[in-house]
Amino acid sequence: MAAPPPGLTLRIMWDATINGFRTYLLLERALSEPSVEAYVSDVRKLVQFLQLSGIPADPGSVDLGVLQAFIRHIAELGLSDTTQARIISGLRAFFSYCRTEQLTRTDPTELLEAPRLRRKLPDVLNFEEVVRLMDAIDHSTAEGTRNRAIVEVLYSSGLRVSELINLRRSNLFPDIGFLRVIGKGDKERMVPVGSEAIRKLRIYLDEIRAHIRVQHGCEDIVFLNRRGGMLSRVMIFYIIRDLARTAGILKEISPHTLRHSFATHLVEGGADLRAVQEMLGHESITTTEIYTHLDRTFLMETLRKYHPGFDRGARTS
Repeated sequence: MAAPPPGLTLRIMWDATINGFRTYLLLERALSEPSVEAYVSDVRKLVQFLQLSGIPADPGSVDLGVLQAFIRHIAELGLSDTTQARIISGLRAFFSYCRTEQLTRTDPTELLEAPRLRRKLPDVLNFEEVVRLMDAIDHSTAEGTRNRAIVEVLYSSGLRVSELINLRRSNLFPDIGFLRVIGKGDKERMVPVGSEAIRKLRIYLDEIRAHIRVQHGCEDIVFLNRRGGMLSRVMIFYIIRDLARTAGILKEISPHTLRHSFATHLVEGGADLRAVQEMLGHESITTTEIYTHLDRTFLMETLRKYHPGFDRGARTS
């Protein structure tokens, strides 16, 4: 009986290894089916590259040079840095599995470098645009009074939308200027809030909310709709979007834009990153560092103001 052609043998080896990898991800890693298929798809892209390039490599003979050639190939196809990084992550998981199962002697991804991802800077409003947004509110209506309090709190404290709609009256401490917030992972934090936001919040609570017939289960919720129920995330989005249009602000903004603006204005004003991190509820300082996208004028003024040697040449000439 003739031996199967080399290409068929390689294909069988790859299929068997990939099937084992899929089972490992499903049973031992307990990943969801879509996640598993994403990992498997990343490995199959590598196999397709090997076939197209005529490289007769099985899982045990793939080395760093082959992987680097593969990454160059997908980059030339126009895949984004984010997609490249995701594929590399999938290959790392695959070859880690192969190493654990002793299908390979070494892990060829150990020295494989992923592309540096350029963090997308969030859209922000300048202070004048924030004022225009607030001035666009119709304060003669109950919804307008509520919406002004919402915008003030979002901009003054940098809350996430989920934190805003779940804000409770029992977690308001206006006398000391703080809110207790339940953030991601049910983690609590105390957030300072500005005096103007507190003033608008009190007006809403005393003049509007006090006269709303509250639905069962929403007795402690701060911001309510006209039927006495909780506001939805989508409703907050529509409120901010419509205000932006009324104010003539052409940027595509969302409630999160006010959070970004809050953080950016603090950092540009010289606030300590650790303090901003605490107020935003970020676990990692690297997440907060995205707000250091300061303009050159601000940086130059900071250098001129605080560095003792900045004008040294001018003083000694």
